[in-house]
Amino acid sequence: CSLAIVSNREEELSEAAKGLREEFNVSVLALCIDLSEAGAAEKVVKWCDENAFEPDILINNAGMFFMHYLDEEQLPKVRTMLGLHIQVVTELCIIFGSRMRSRGKGYILNVSSMTARLPAPGIATYSASKAYLKSFGKGLSYELRPFGVKVCTLCPAAVDTGLYPLGDKLRKFLRSIGVIKTPSWMVRRALKAMFRGRRVCSPGITNFLTPVIIGILPSRLIDTLGMKWIKR
Repeated sequence: CSLAIVSNREEELSEAAKGLREEFNVSVLALCIDLSEAGAAEKVVKWCDENAFEPDILINNAGMFFMHYLDEEQLPKVRTMLGLHIQVVTELCIIFGSRMRSRGKGYILNVSSMTARLPAPGIATYSASKAYLKSFGKGLSYELRPFGVKVCTLCPAAVDTGLYPLGDKLRKFLRSIGVIKTPSWMVRRALKAMFRGRRVCSPGITNFLTPVIIGILPSRLIDTLGMKWIKR
C-alpha cells in the first residue's frame, strides 16, 4: 500500500517514512502535526486532498498515557488526551468513513485498549477515553458495514513501546512471560482481524485473564492498591 503517516514527532516520522520507502518500495507521505489540537482532522483531510491521496484504510493509532490521580494540575494533559483519543479519531472516522461509504469499500482500525473494560485509579481519563473508542467503533461498524466499510476496534493489553515508563529489566521479564507483546505481534493480529471484518479484536491471554481477576477484587482493595502504586 501507499502510505500517509502522521505524527507530532518530526525526526522519528521522517526516519519512519524513509525506512518504509527503502524497505518496501512504496510511496510514503509524512505530515508532522499535533493531532490533539482543535481542527487537526480537517488539516489532515486537506493535506490528503492536496496530495491526491484517498485512503482505503484508516488506522487511528496515535495515543498518550499518564498515570496520576486527577487534580487541577493534570487538566492540560487531560485536555490533550481527550483531543487525541476522542475528538480527532471521531472526526477522521466520520470524514473518511463517509467517503469510503460513497465508494462502497474501505477499512477503519481504531486502537482502544484492554483498559476500556478496567476503570482504575490513576488512569481514569485513559480508560474512559478508550471505552469511548470501543463503543464508538462498534456503533460505527453497524452504520458502515451495510455500505461495504468494515470498522475494527483493537483492544490490546500491554505492548512493548515507549508508552509505558518501565525499566529495561522489568520490560524484558514481562515480555518473556507474555504479559507484554511486541508491536509486530500486535500489528499482525490487528490487521488480520480488520481484513476479516471483526468488529472488536482483543488478542492475547492477558486480555482474557486480567479483567476477570480485577473484576473479583473488592473495591476497597483497589483503592488501597491504587494509592500504593501511585505513591511509588
